[in-house]
Amino acid sequence: MRRATVFVAIFLCSPLVFAHHGGSEYALNETVEFKAKLIRVDLINPHSWLYFDVTEKDGKVSHHRCEMRSVHVLRRSGWTADVFPVGQQITLEASPNKTDPASCYLQTILTADGTRMDRYGQYVKAPQGGLKEVRGPLVTPDTSHRPARRPTGEPNIAGGWAPVQAVMVDPRGTGGGLVQLTELSQRTPGPNAAPAGNGGGARRGGTPAGPRLYGGSELTEAGEKAAADFKREDNPRFRCETTSIVFDWTFDGPVNRITQNKDTIVVEYGQFGLKRTIFTNMKEHPQNIKLSRTGHSIGRWEGDTLVVDTVGFLPGFLNTPVHNSDKLHVVERFTLDPKKLSLTRSYTAEDTVYLKGKYTGSDTVFIADAPFNPGKCQELNFIDYSKQQKK
Repeated sequence: MRRATVFVAIFLCSPLVFAHHGGSEYALNETVEFKAKLIRVDLINPHSWLYFDVTEKDGKVSHHRCEMRSVHVLRRSGWTADVFPVGQQITLEASPNKTDPASCYLQTILTADGTRMDRYGQYVKAPQGGLKEVRGPLVTPDTSHRPARRPTGEPNIAGGWAPVQAVMVDPRGTGGGLVQLTELSQRTPGPNAAPAGNGGGARRGGTPAGPRLYGGSELTEAGEKAAADFKREDNPRFRCETTSIVFDWTFDGPVNRITQNKDTIVVEYGQFGLKRTIFTNMKEHPQNIKLSRTGHSIGRWEGDTLVVDTVGFLPGFLNTPVHNSDKLHVVERFTLDPKKLSLTRSYTAEDTVYLKGKYTGSDTVFIADAPFNPGKCQELNFIDYSKQQKK
């Protein structure tokens, strides 16, 4: 049964969390408890779901669902379909949906055998059975046989790559701020745990910082208007589409893949399966490019740095709510650190329609701790599950 008691928790808002969930549908400062029977588990992108039935005091059965993280980060965290006791009784703690009483945001699942799994928890199979929590990455990839260079002399950047996971200090996902998983062992669990830094932002800390900047650039008048008109439903992610080649390389912890060939380098994005081809045997872009979300990319090696120049984009989003036009021009520089086996990408984007200046940034990925697997995607957040049950 659903317990009426509401537990108070402190939730330190994060741009990353809000970017993923929209920041509005769940009452993240509240917790409700369900005693339920687990019916089904859908491990999908951009959110996975638990479906369960609750028997009320009058004997009636109500149907519910709880949202979890994306399947690719769940895989990296040791969550697989076989760990869920479908058909058995479970206890869930969750944040309620503000408008849909049949939907919730999973904090914790407790099974009948005492196994506890928290939203951001990392788990391995315990020798004595059940699961064991790990306060850090589960896998250290074996790189002992990885050549630093290809036979032709270029740095070897082939294979799976992934950013360090960003997780909440409180593994239930209700507070403590976001930190890198590699730093988690240095943090004390709990909703009042101090975050590692403030996450940054042009207007953070209450100090006016002038015009709002995106990637270090102001928006043009057209860019400001387009951003102001942006609605959550416009987000490509909610259509299971990549936002941009810039944004989705590291957002939400995907495992990406790079394949190096004689005249091309193929880059595959791990969340929605976007595939780019970088032509290394071309010095200029063709005159008539068919516009696409990936654009047309040509690459060259400057020493040990791969420089990729991309044009020919379809209008869309660079990073919501920042739009891009077909004038978007992106230059990326990929540099391998052979000692850390990390791949750092710096990027510069220009778009005279929506950006006054240059949109810049950088990110770093490491040898992946899980196989490349974009998985299935189906956006279900916009369904009012309570109304669906009445049909």
